[in-house]
Amino acid sequence: MSPSIRRQAIIIVATLATAYVASHFFRAANVTIGLDLMRDLGIGPEALGALTGAFFFGFSAMQIPCGFLFDRYGPRRTVTGMLVVAVIGATLFTLAPAWPQLLAGRALMGAGFGVMLIGSMVVISRWFPPDRFATLAGIVLSVGLLGNLLATTPLAWGTGEIGWRGVFGIMVVFTALTALAVWTIVRDAPPGHPFLERKTETPAEMMRGLGEVLKNPQLKFILALNFCNYACTFTVQGLWGGPFLREVHGLSRVESGNVLLVAVIAYQIGMLTISPLDRVFDTRKRIAITGTLLIAAILATLALWANAPLWVAMAAIVGIGFLSASSTMVMTHGRGTFPDRLIGRGIATMNTSVMLGVACMQSLSGVIVGAFPPLPDGARSEEAYRSLFGFMVVVLLVAVTIYSRSRDVRPSDELRARQAALKP
Repeated sequence: MSPSIRRQAIIIVATLATAYVASHFFRAANVTIGLDLMRDLGIGPEALGALTGAFFFGFSAMQIPCGFLFDRYGPRRTVTGMLVVAVIGATLFTLAPAWPQLLAGRALMGAGFGVMLIGSMVVISRWFPPDRFATLAGIVLSVGLLGNLLATTPLAWGTGEIGWRGVFGIMVVFTALTALAVWTIVRDAPPGHPFLERKTETPAEMMRGLGEVLKNPQLKFILALNFCNYACTFTVQGLWGGPFLREVHGLSRVESGNVLLVAVIAYQIGMLTISPLDRVFDTRKRIAITGTLLIAAILATLALWANAPLWVAMAAIVGIGFLSASSTMVMTHGRGTFPDRLIGRGIATMNTSVMLGVACMQSLSGVIVGAFPPLPDGARSEEAYRSLFGFMVVVLLVAVTIYSRSRDVRPSDELRARQAALKP
């Protein structure tokens, strides 16, 4: 790769990572303003869970269609068009007078932002060698997590100053500007890449390609952990972590936001630390299993330790934040099982599993927490949260058991295959 091409590739990936910030902000905002939404709209935990999950239902619904669009039209046009949809959804959410409009706006946001991770991964796959995929994907996710940072203490402070609608309005403008930047800067593939000379597939050929993806014998094992890992960690980090700290441990909105802020920073550190480990240890499967089991152990501690001190709850949430990065290794493992011509549809299928898992877990979590009667002050009891954490432990252990049957895809094997393909 020439220096000029490398610079262009870095600028393109940086542009997509910047746009990804808005996705993370909007998906995570409810963990900070959830109790405010419940109070302002007069809704309970079940409705909050459904509202939060709507983002991920919209997100997952667009994964397979966007996989087709990526393989047919490329990341530039697909990402730009869907970011426009996200801007429309975010605007509707910001201006919504009641819960139904909030629900519709959040679903549209999820659908629009659903392209960001796939688009970034497709671009990385085409601009960089495969042994750099996990590292660069981790960097994109780490930059995107700045949106999670904004959704913690800054959102809590901004909500107190100008209200959550004012903060959301600022982020709507930011999202519109990133859509313009993607259209201007991003290119689908480097000069000479086969994608640029491809023969456009017919709809029938595209469906056969999806069939090839779904027939992948390793896919079902990988999807099991894809469905559960991020779903459990983000249900803590993106929905109930804040209310848990406020209702069980008595923290204020800003104080709980500070803890969540540290957890997001830990997530970013985890991305930069865990993502390159596949090249260090030449494995992806074992890293994904180890990270998931450690998450399960932390959740089990919260579930089994009644009246745990505040420092335990804070350390647990920060620890889960760090280990959440293991979900990227599952995606990297899955990506290695697909040829380049099926990258868009393959990653889209895996991401459908990830986001559908989040949507289901967040919706179900509201039912679990809501099944416990509120205390006299309206807060939920520690038992409600401990039951939720215990449920997630069981889910993760079952998922790891299924995933353990998959075949590892080692970076060294991919590198040898690439070198063999380049030989005349």
